[in-house]
Amino acid sequence: MAAQVETLGTLERRVSVSVPVQEIDRRVEERLKQLARNVRMPGFRPGKVPLKLVLQQYGPQVRSEVLGDAVQKALGDAVKEANLKVAGPPRIEQTTSGEPPAAGALEFRATFEIYPEVKVGDLASRTIERPQVSVDEAAVERTIQVLRKQRAVWSAVSRAAKEGDRITVDYEGKIGGERFEGGSAAGTAFVLGEGRMLPAFESGLRGANAGATRTFDVEFPADYASKEVAGKTASFSVAVAQVEESSLPELDAEFARKLGIEDGDTGKMRTEVKANVEREAQKRIDGRIKEQVLQAVLDATPLELPKSLVEMEIQRLAERAAADLRARGLKTQDLPLDPQVFDAVARRRVALGIIFAEIARAESLQPKPAQVRSLIDAEAQSYENPGEVVKWFYMQPQRLSEIESVALEANVVNWVLGKANVIDKEVPFEELMGSA
Repeated sequence: MAAQVETLGTLERRVSVSVPVQEIDRRVEERLKQLARNVRMPGFRPGKVPLKLVLQQYGPQVRSEVLGDAVQKALGDAVKEANLKVAGPPRIEQTTSGEPPAAGALEFRATFEIYPEVKVGDLASRTIERPQVSVDEAAVERTIQVLRKQRAVWSAVSRAAKEGDRITVDYEGKIGGERFEGGSAAGTAFVLGEGRMLPAFESGLRGANAGATRTFDVEFPADYASKEVAGKTASFSVAVAQVEESSLPELDAEFARKLGIEDGDTGKMRTEVKANVEREAQKRIDGRIKEQVLQAVLDATPLELPKSLVEMEIQRLAERAAADLRARGLKTQDLPLDPQVFDAVARRRVALGIIFAEIARAESLQPKPAQVRSLIDAEAQSYENPGEVVKWFYMQPQRLSEIESVALEANVVNWVLGKANVIDKEVPFEELMGSA
């Protein structure tokens, strides 16, 4: 089986393969004879079905399978001999038509892309800032206050609504005297000052008592999500059903038990809260460092990307987005997704995948089993039964593969940090946690 490789572009290749018909016929006959030993047909005992009948029933399918195997093997051999790394599935077409030529061969042509050559540039000139954050008692206290607010008890009041109160309203909005989609609702509850509603809507309800009705105008921002009302002014009629104030739970043993401290020791509670805050802060730090590393690698390693891999990633991202919308109860046919909106993200992901894979190969950064187990153990600690979670990861190769990918990525990130110019930078706790 002869093969010829053509260069069509920087990454595009074409392989022409000639498959001898005589060899295909021989393999087809062998498979049919094997099949005849076990095939069952009405009126014949197993193994006694005439080969002619087996040929009539299964001949086309067997020939297709044999031919497919032969072509794939020939392509594989040609790719291996030329030392090509194929990116994406090849496009295969038969170039002979009708009866095979006098040489007795079928000719096929496969067009595909190969992975680009990866040359990581100078990383020493790239500066990466490593956040330095102190989780002090003030940070712990702020976190405890957040936990208290999350467990606040609400009770109705007869006074006027003020900042921090929760109010429940029925409202109806109109634009030009006409109702609009999403402009009316009943029993909507929100906290004044949290920013869930538009500022003008909240402002129109400050000082209102339960049972009051207010009418006011609200101008929707020009960049409002709903294009139907963006930039327009609506007139709202709002009936206030209830005004509530919150009372925070005491910092006592009962509160500690609600946070998982069985004996109610508030000292242990603070220690546990601080440990959780430190873990979350470290995740944020690692995330910031990783994002800088990814950008540094991309900037230092220009690549021409295989179109097939980018298209596959675009399709995968579009399918994931559609699945997410369906999970939220939305009908995707009413919200058509343009795959091209994922183009930039897909290109970034494909480029990073290629670069990271090459760095890992060149620098032997594949994770060791002990490293993978350590990551699994760390993940399992956040669950009630860590031992069962560990078993769960090892039960499925796909789950284990995902953790191995995380470990490999961490190894590459650490390798890059060893090459780049890393400087420590003090960052306020609030800024790191996104509350500044």
